Amino acid sequence: MPTTRCSPCGAPASATPPSSWPGSPTTSSPPQHPRTRRCADPPVPRLLAFLHPPRQRRRPRRPPNGLARQRQQERDAFARILPLITATRPSDQPATTKVEHAALALARVLRVLDASQLTTLVTTDVAAELAAIEQAERGDLSDRAQQAATLSREDASPLQISQADRLLRDNPFGNQDLLTQVDPTAAAIAAAHWFHAALAVTARHTGMHPLHVVAGAEQPDKPLAIESLTDVTTAMDDGTRARHVVMPLIRNALHIADGHLHGILDVQERLTAAHHLIDKARTTHPELNLTPPPPSISPPHRPRPGPPRPPDLLDNLLHAITTCWHLYQHHTENPHSQEARQTFVTALREEAASRPERLL
Repeated sequence: MPTTRCSPCGAPASATPPSSWPGSPTTSSPPQHPRTRRCADPPVPRLLAFLHPPRQRRRPRRPPNGLARQRQQERDAFARILPLITATRPSDQPATTKVEHAALALARVLRVLDASQLTTLVTTDVAAELAAIEQAERGDLSDRAQQAATLSREDASPLQISQADRLLRDNPFGNQDLLTQVDPTAAAIAAAHWFHAALAVTARHTGMHPLHVVAGAEQPDKPLAIESLTDVTTAMDDGTRARHVVMPLIRNALHIADGHLHGILDVQERLTAAHHLIDKARTTHPELNLTPPPPSISPPHRPRPGPPRPPDLLDNLLHAITTCWHLYQHHTENPHSQEARQTFVTALREEAASRPERLL
C-alpha cells in the first residue's frame, strides 16, 4: 500500500501502446483505484500498529529504539487504551507510545466535560475501532474492518491474498471487489502472480521476449511504472514468489513515506569521497583535464510523516495484464471475437493454476 516507492518504477525502451495499434479494439482500462486521494490529516495513532505490523527477525535482539520494537510497543499498548480513557483521575504512569498519548488526551477532555453518557458513547466507539483493527489483522475485512482496504500495510494476510486470487480467477482483469474488499497489499501480491502468468501466455503466443511485452505496458502519466513491472518480471523469472517480490517494494515505499530514507547517509559519504578523489586527481594530473565535480548533496529534509497513499503497484499490474491481452489479441486471426478473449482467459487461468506455489 517503493521503491510507496508507492508507485515503484524507471523506464526501459518505450514501446507503442498496444491500444493504439491498428486493428486493436477500444477496450476499457482496468478499474481505477478508488483510493488515490491523499488524506490531509495525520493518521489515527492506533492505526500505525496495523499499517506497520512488527516483523519477526532472525536476530534475537533488537535495537532498543528500532522501528520494529517501537511498532510492537504500539501494538502492545492496545490493551491499555480503554482503561486510560475511562480512568476517573489522571494516570501516574507516563505514556510511552503514541496510542497512550492519544488515550490520555481524550481522557482529559472527557473528564472536563464530565458527561457520563458521552464517555460511554466514546468508549464504545473506541472499543469497536480496536476490535475492527484486530479483525483486519486476522484477514477479515467485513463490517467496520473494511476501512483497512484503504490502507497500505507492510504485510498481508494469507487469507486476504487467497481471496484476491479467487477474485482474479473470476476476472483476471480486476473488478471493483478487488479494490474494495481486499487490502491493496494482498491484492498486489495476487495480481503479481496473475501478471506473471499473463506474461508467460502472451510471450508464448506472440514469440516476443517477456521484457518486450512488459515495455508495452508503459503509461505516460506514470513514467516509473515500467521499473516495478520489470522488477516483478525478473524476480519471478528467477523463481522468487510473488509475496517476496511485492513486499519489499511496498515496505520501502511505506518507509519513505514515513521519512525513513535508508542508506542516504552512506550515499553522501561515498559521493564526498569521490569528490575528494576527483579534486586530488585534478591537482596531481592536470593533463587529464577533469571537470569539477558537482556540488555535494546534503541529506534531504525529512518529510512530515503522514498516511501513505495505497500502492499504485496494484493498478500497474492490472494495467499490465490488460496490455498482455492487447498484445495477444493483436497476434490473433480474429482479434475482435469473443472466442479470442475467452481463449486468452482460459490459457491465463491454466498458467496461474499450474504454479500455485509461486503465490505465497
